[in-house]
Amino acid sequence: MRRGPFGTALAIAAALALAACGGGGGGSSTTTTTTPPPTPPTNPYTAPGTDSLTTADVQQVIAQAVAEAKARGTPAVIAVTDRVGNVLAVYTMTGARATATLRAGPGGNLDAQGVVAPAAAAAIAKAITGAYLSSAGQAFSTRTASMIVQQNFPPSPAAVGLPGGPLFGVQFSSLPCSDLTARFNAAGGTGAFIGPKRSPLGLAADPGGFPLYKNGTLVGGVGVMSDGDYGFDPDISNIDNDDEENVALAATNGFAPPATITADKVALAGTTLRYSDATTATLKVSPTLATPFANLPAGTGSLTPVTGYYAGGGVLAGQVYGQEGSGVRAATTAEFSQPGGFILTNGAGQNRYPPRAGTDAADVSAPLTAAEVTALLEEAFKVMAHARGAIRQPSDSTAQMSIAVVDTHGAILGVVRAPDASVFGTDVSVQKARSVTFLSGATAASDLSGDPSSDVRGFVQKVRDFFPDQTALTGKTAFGARSIGNLARPQFPDGQVGRPNGPLSRPITQWSIFSTGLQSALVITNIGQHLGFVTGANPTDTAPRCTFLPDAAAGQNRLQNGLQIFPGGVPIYRNGKLIGGIGVSGDGIDQDDMVAFLGLFNASSRVGIGEADPSIRADQLLVGPAPAQRLLYVNCPFAPFLDTSDQNVCQGK
Repeated sequence: MRRGPFGTALAIAAALALAACGGGGGGSSTTTTTTPPPTPPTNPYTAPGTDSLTTADVQQVIAQAVAEAKARGTPAVIAVTDRVGNVLAVYTMTGARATATLRAGPGGNLDAQGVVAPAAAAAIAKAITGAYLSSAGQAFSTRTASMIVQQNFPPSPAAVGLPGGPLFGVQFSSLPCSDLTARFNAAGGTGAFIGPKRSPLGLAADPGGFPLYKNGTLVGGVGVMSDGDYGFDPDISNIDNDDEENVALAATNGFAPPATITADKVALAGTTLRYSDATTATLKVSPTLATPFANLPAGTGSLTPVTGYYAGGGVLAGQVYGQEGSGVRAATTAEFSQPGGFILTNGAGQNRYPPRAGTDAADVSAPLTAAEVTALLEEAFKVMAHARGAIRQPSDSTAQMSIAVVDTHGAILGVVRAPDASVFGTDVSVQKARSVTFLSGATAASDLSGDPSSDVRGFVQKVRDFFPDQTALTGKTAFGARSIGNLARPQFPDGQVGRPNGPLSRPITQWSIFSTGLQSALVITNIGQHLGFVTGANPTDTAPRCTFLPDAAAGQNRLQNGLQIFPGGVPIYRNGKLIGGIGVSGDGIDQDDMVAFLGLFNASSRVGIGEADPSIRADQLLVGPAPAQRLLYVNCPFAPFLDTSDQNVCQGK
C-alpha cells in the first residue's frame, strides 16, 4: 500500500560546516597538512555510566506525566523506553485519543502524509527519539529534531531561501523494517532486551519527546501523544505552549539532563538549537505533587500492550547501557584492537557484526577481505578518536560516532562505535554505507527499475533528465553521501527559491518531512505493513528488510534498512572497481564526512583499497537546469583535530 514519501529529514550538513574543505577537489585553501597521527595508546573515552531506569523510576515518570495531563484536561498516551529502545511501559489515560495522524503535506497526502497510526506508536517513536538523539554529551528532544530536519534551517516563514536542516532525512532511520534494529521478543529469553530496537515511525519531530537521565547518565526517553496531530513545528521564531511537550517535561522531573548539555547550549551556523518551549513555569501542577503510580485512582488509565513493542501487564526495568544485556558493550582486544571501541552484541556474548569478507564474489573479482574491513574500521576510529566533536558539550570534547562497512550487495561487514555515540547513528551509519555503494554501483538504475512501485521506478528517469545523461546510475560516478543529499533536496541548490527540486526529491510544493522523495517512496509500503500489524489489521509484520528492490543475492537487497540522504559516507574502490562503502554517523555531518573519507584514505596505505579516483567523483559533475551547479563529494571541517593544528585535512586526497 503506497501513499507517497514518508519521513522527517534531519541534516546537519551546511549547519556544521565551519569553513570546510571538500575532499577530492572541493577545497580551495593553499594550506597543506599531514596524515592524522596514530591513535594515542590510552583510551580517549570515558566509560558510560552504569545507571539505568528501575521499575520505580518508570512509574514515577508516568505518574508525573499523568498529573500534568489531568491538570490540562488532555488525556494522553505515555511511553517510556530505555537508552537502546526497549519499551518499558505504555500507559493510556482514560479518554485518550487512540490514533494520531501524520500531518498532511502542502500538495496532498503523499507517502506517509495523512497516514493514521496508533497513538501508542507515535508516543513510542517520540520516546525513542529522545533517547537515540542524546548522549552524555548532548541532550536533544523531538523539538530539537523538528528544528534540524526541515527544508529550511532554522525553520520559519522568514527562513525561505536558507538551506535545509543539518540532519535532513534522519527521520527515516531506525525504521520498523530495518535489518539492523532488533525486535521485541514477547517470549523473553537470552537477547530479549538487546538494542538498538526499531521505532514504529522512525525518528520523530513532533514536540513531546525527551531523554531521561540519572546522575548525568542517559538512561532512556519519554514520549507523549494526546492531540492526534503527529507533526512538527514549522516556525521556530515563536514560543509554543504545547500540551504534549508540557506533559512530557513534567514526566522528566528528577530525570532531566544536566543543564550544560541541553540542545539550547549548541549553536549550528550561528543558530542556537531549541530544546523545549515548555518550562517548569508553564506546568499546571508541580510534578512533586503527583499521585504515586500505585495510588492512581481507578479509572485513571492502564498499561496498554502494543503489538511488536510491549506486552503490557507490568512496568519493566531498563537495561544498563554498555553491558551485554543491552546489546551494546565494550569490545575485547580480540574483537577490536583500538582502545575505546564498542560493538553490537547478541546478548549472549557474540559480536553481531565482526569484521568479515565481502559476500559479493559473484559480482566483484576481488571483494573486501576481513583484514581490509578491520583496517577500515581501525583507521576511521583513529581519526574519530582525536577529532573535535561538533555537537557535544563541553566544547572540545572528542567526537563519538558509529562506523560501518558494507559490500556491494549491502551486506554488513563490520560495525564499531565509540562508547557514548548517540544510538541513532548505529542504524544511520549502515544506511549511509549502503546508500553510497548502491547509487555508485552499476546496478542502481536496474535495481530501481525493478521495484514494484512506479513511483520508485520513475526516479531513474528523473535523475537522467536532471544530469542530463541517459546512462546515469550505471556505475560511472562515485557518489558520497553528501552528493546524494544534494540531489535529495526540494530545491536545488539547497534552499534557493525558484529553483527546481533535486531529482531524488519531491518538488517543494509536495515535499514535507513525511514525503521526501525516493527515500520515503522506497519504504512507505513497509511502514504501512507494519502499522497494519501493530493495529491487528495485518496478521504478519513487515519483513526485517526495507524496500522492495530486487535481491542482490538470496535474501539480501542493497538497501535493507533504507536510503539515507545526509552526509557521512563514501564508496570504496580497488583498482577502479567498486567493492563497498563506509558510513559514519553521530557527531556532526562534516565530522562524519571526514572520518569516513580519511579513514578510507589512511586504510589505503595499509591494504589494497582506496578512494574513488577524483575523475569519477560526483564533485566533477555540473548538473541541473542553467546555471548548472557542481555537486559536492565530501565536506570536511576546518582545523578539526584536538591535538594538531592541521587545517584542510581532506584537501588533495
